[in-house]
Amino acid sequence: MLPSRVPDPLPPLGQTLYLPSEAHQRDFGAGLSALSRGSVLFLEGELGTGKTTLTQGLLAALGFEGLVSSPTYALMQLYPTPQGQVLHVDAYRVRHPQELWEMDLEMLSAEARLSILEWGEHFYADFPEAPILRLEHVRQGQTGRILTRLR
Repeated sequence: MLPSRVPDPLPPLGQTLYLPSEAHQRDFGAGLSALSRGSVLFLEGELGTGKTTLTQGLLAALGFEGLVSSPTYALMQLYPTPQGQVLHVDAYRVRHPQELWEMDLEMLSAEARLSILEWGEHFYADFPEAPILRLEHVRQGQTGRILTRLR
């Protein structure tokens, strides 16, 4: 008997999804908890597009019950879950990528159950297999977000 395959929680490359509410963003994030151990995930998008909301859903699905906030000022946040630590990085304020390497990004991401990097375009080449998801606002006056898988 063949082992059951976990369905890919990511949309196909280039596909765009409409997430009509914050609840849908959290639900999509919860689905990302199926990414394999040690995965790195890049989240891109303007301020307020729901990168942290999506991360909240992912962490809740992994069993984290505490507060999840954007690590904009701390740059890195580690969340303990029953399945292992999740590293959440916000590189928005990073002037030089070396700053995060000096904060042990390599070791922390290698040991993490999952690593999520917001605003991480300076690190794309360092994690060439990591998917990139972009969140965007929809038209003015409409709710929800548009999510596109770029890589």
